[in-house]
Amino acid sequence: ERVATDGVVRSGRSTLDTSTVTGESVPVEATEGTEVFAGTVNGGGIEVTARVADNSLSRVVHIVEREQARKGAAQRLAARVARPLVPGILAVAALIAVVGSLLGEPGVWIERALVVLVAASPCAFAISVPVTVVAAIGAASRSGVLVKGGAALEAFGAVRVVALDKTGTLTRNAPAVVAVEPVPGHTREEVLAAAAALEARSEHPLASAILAAHPDPEPAHDVAAVPGSGLTGTLDGVPLRLGRPGYIDPGPLARAVAGLQEQGATTVLVESGGRVVGAVAIRDDLRPEAAEAVAALHRVGVRTVMLTGDNERTARALAARVGVDEVHADLRPEDKARLVTDLRRHGPVAMVGDGVNDAPALATADAGVAMGAMGADVAVETADIALMGEDLRVLPRALAHARRTRRIMLQSLVLSAGILLVLIPLSAFGVLGLAAVILTHELAEVLVIANGVRAGHRTPAESSSTESRQAAERVGERV
Repeated sequence: ERVATDGVVRSGRSTLDTSTVTGESVPVEATEGTEVFAGTVNGGGIEVTARVADNSLSRVVHIVEREQARKGAAQRLAARVARPLVPGILAVAALIAVVGSLLGEPGVWIERALVVLVAASPCAFAISVPVTVVAAIGAASRSGVLVKGGAALEAFGAVRVVALDKTGTLTRNAPAVVAVEPVPGHTREEVLAAAAALEARSEHPLASAILAAHPDPEPAHDVAAVPGSGLTGTLDGVPLRLGRPGYIDPGPLARAVAGLQEQGATTVLVESGGRVVGAVAIRDDLRPEAAEAVAALHRVGVRTVMLTGDNERTARALAARVGVDEVHADLRPEDKARLVTDLRRHGPVAMVGDGVNDAPALATADAGVAMGAMGADVAVETADIALMGEDLRVLPRALAHARRTRRIMLQSLVLSAGILLVLIPLSAFGVLGLAAVILTHELAEVLVIANGVRAGHRTPAESSSTESRQAAERVGERV
């Protein structure tokens, strides 16, 4: 039933679960000519059109490997400064010794050259980033955020655009019944009872949502699936049908069905005895904290973008409710990676996702953030940062923590560099001796360490989720 490689439907009708590849939260209809992708689930009738090495999952792996190699080549600010500093100082000290000796008193100038070497020792500069990183990562882990190193923390602190996946990130990834519209003369319970009777033994992904709304139904008899359309059966001798609009005429519910679809819900109609009795709307609803998390990102000047494989209408309906600035829908994994590259023109980008389909975008972004508690293994492995709980409000808190950490890093680097710029000329002209230079260096190191430790004192607000804290403790033990 799981599609082994990319292909195209040659015969029949069915529904496809494409969530692993596109992030589509509900099954999509497949008819003759529909393109299908490796990893999706279908009944049959597919002609293979791609070799395994060239299929969609292989492309996901290729994009992840390529982008991780690109990010691995990046260097932090301290490394870029330190690389030319050492040979430069050696050249300056040699110049002082040679030129001073030519001008007279070679012993004095050689001693000054040695003092310059000590003065230029970048000890405080070298420890400023590691001390801050260790303190900040420890504080983040206590709040349910796993950060994979200092480079990830620095990159996350510079983010100006946050791209968010929809399914499993902004939403619960658990479709549920959000509305029931009975026709006059019928009740909500009657509609749910008829729908649940047909879905009682169904393997359709939406069946669980209907059964959760009406548990323990009386199962219908002679239930048969109509591929791509719905179900038929009988209950107490009365024929029942359940299916999409088009397969069943909505009749008096046409306006209500259209309104529910505009809100991003998947709507199925229920027919009893040849007459429509009601409609059931199912939607993978937003996390209750999603709007609050997006608003918090906006308050700190971050632009938000939704990237999803779900359909345009559903994506825009949910984006309007949560307050996301920009929406891109009907995306494949490689499309998400391409859009993240385009968004980087507006500043450093963080991608937040949880599925296999998000892995290329996570690797492409300056900082990839995975919803680690429920996310796919490939997403967690690819990401630079993992939110170990399910509370999305941890994201803006983690961003604020990363920004503060980055400020502390820059403060320590500027302080260290400033001390070097002062000590080197004073040592070269004999104003400061060896003892004064060493004392100044030791004081600078103490100041840098004390400043770096501040990154661990004020942690981001603790997650209200007990599960988040427990997950963070487990990760801390493994680390």
